[in-house]
Amino acid sequence: MKYHISIASFLLAIAVLMGAFGAHALESTLTSKRMDTWETAVFYHTWNTLGIIIIGIFSKIYAITCTRAANGLLLGIIIFSGSLYTLCLTNIGWFGAITPLGGICLIGAWIDFGINLLQTSSK
Repeated sequence: MKYHISIASFLLAIAVLMGAFGAHALESTLTSKRMDTWETAVFYHTWNTLGIIIIGIFSKIYAITCTRAANGLLLGIIIFSGSLYTLCLTNIGWFGAITPLGGICLIGAWIDFGINLLQTSSK
């Protein structure tokens, strides 16, 4: 999980960069609707990256393996937020059709993590 937490630190740096890029470089370029889409991408990117860190901490506390959950969040961030970033930058509509696949990865990862926790003996 140390690897996942390390990746998460870089993902958080990217989330901050994407938020700043959207607020400063894209503010006059994107429509209001696309700006909302950009903010949604940054929101999910940030919170689910923090989730990777949380999973790493809890996997250490409870001595469980949550690699699948952490990888699911990583994949979900890439697909969900990545497709929205790309949609905003290119205005190619079919990128929006990919976004739900990322959402499914995120949901599945959180469910997997919850199941892992439920299967641990109480501490």
